[in-house]
Amino acid sequence: MQSRVARFLPNAGRLVFLTILVLGMLGLTLQAEDNGRAGNAVVLELDGAVSPATADYIIRGIEEAADQDARLIILRMDTPGGLVTSTRDINRAILNSEVPVATFVSPSGARAASAGTFIMYASHLAVMAPGTSVGAATPVSLGGGGGGLPFQDDPAADDEDANGSEEDEESRDEPMQDAGMAKALNDAVSQIRSLAEIHGRNADWGERAVREAATLTASAAVEENVADFTARDLTELLDQAHGRTVQLDGEDFVIDSENLSIVMVEPDWRTQLLSIIADPNVALFLMIIGFYGIIFELLNPGALFPGTIGGISLILGMFALSILPFNLAGLALILLGLLLIVGEAFSPSFGILGIGGTAALVIGGLFLFDSEVPGLEPSIPALAAIAVASIGFSLLIAKLGVSVHRRKVTTGNSDMVGSRAVVQDWDAAKGHVFVHGERWIAQADQSFEKGDEVTITDVDGLVLTVAPKNSGE
Repeated sequence: MQSRVARFLPNAGRLVFLTILVLGMLGLTLQAEDNGRAGNAVVLELDGAVSPATADYIIRGIEEAADQDARLIILRMDTPGGLVTSTRDINRAILNSEVPVATFVSPSGARAASAGTFIMYASHLAVMAPGTSVGAATPVSLGGGGGGLPFQDDPAADDEDANGSEEDEESRDEPMQDAGMAKALNDAVSQIRSLAEIHGRNADWGERAVREAATLTASAAVEENVADFTARDLTELLDQAHGRTVQLDGEDFVIDSENLSIVMVEPDWRTQLLSIIADPNVALFLMIIGFYGIIFELLNPGALFPGTIGGISLILGMFALSILPFNLAGLALILLGLLLIVGEAFSPSFGILGIGGTAALVIGGLFLFDSEVPGLEPSIPALAAIAVASIGFSLLIAKLGVSVHRRKVTTGNSDMVGSRAVVQDWDAAKGHVFVHGERWIAQADQSFEKGDEVTITDVDGLVLTVAPKNSGE
């Protein structure tokens, strides 16, 4: 009995040891998976104008990072600005994010201009690479040329001319008479000051960036309390961000960025497709192709391809217009231009309608989107291509109209005059002739024999006047 117990104890010890080993390995595996899930720094890219496509990509990236328990979201940014609505959507997602967001203006030479300044102020951490800049946040929709400068009070100008002229005073007061411009400017100022208050940044400089289009370099931004620090790359950013306290959902939050794995989140097919469709020039092409496709399908029922391609293009173009700010006058000019060009095909005016329609089409393309907003600039080569195609179509219709106008009549009584006929029977000055597969009554000043060829010289109702074959030549 004792020998059996002695033999069992070593086996039991090995069993316990193996059990502990398996449980320990399982625990380490679960811990590694948890660390892998929670120990990530998700990097999103904003390279180019702020648009509905980039807003959709960034918002979804922030939500997915929160679902994956990421510790930090890094928005690497290089933007000239963009749409106000898209910027507000991005800022709303950042402010409501469950994970701290660090905006990183990178690489060297990048900028956070206009909308980028607002996004930077909304972020929990504002980081800039050496050689980058931030600012020039004046809403460009306030008008061309001024850039917001008429709204500022320039002390230097007051020192140079303390009295000031009446003309100068009128020039300073004139922009303020536009309530819409003042409203847009003050709204942008209040927005950037509220963002600055949330994260303790320089609200006064933010207002200057809006009113005066002020800019700062990376080092100056840190000195002015616009940026938190500078970093050359993502690794240096993570090192300096570790242990910093930020405001997350109204409470202090200490960033733990030590030993984080960097996970790059590239734009997916949806974002890329939306970026293509939301391009103003592509949207314009889609609208025109869709319109022509529908018209050609109506002119040639059953062709299928023009109607199918035109319908898809028209829906995509309308979708692009639904997410892009456009000018109703520009859209009306484009529709008028298309109608005039199509009208040229139905009522040939020898190019007048076509040329007028092309002019309306090009002018409407220039006015359709705000050329001052980055990413919404009309493409001159694209408009030139549309103009050339439209003029070519109009000239083709005009050429066909001229050729048809000059062509000999092929139908009706006028076509009968000059035609050849064959005598069927004849009695004195009357008889019957055969022409164009028909038997007609004919008359003449002379008689003919059956089978003679004659020339028709006149048509009077259902009676033809004929002459000998060689008389009309």
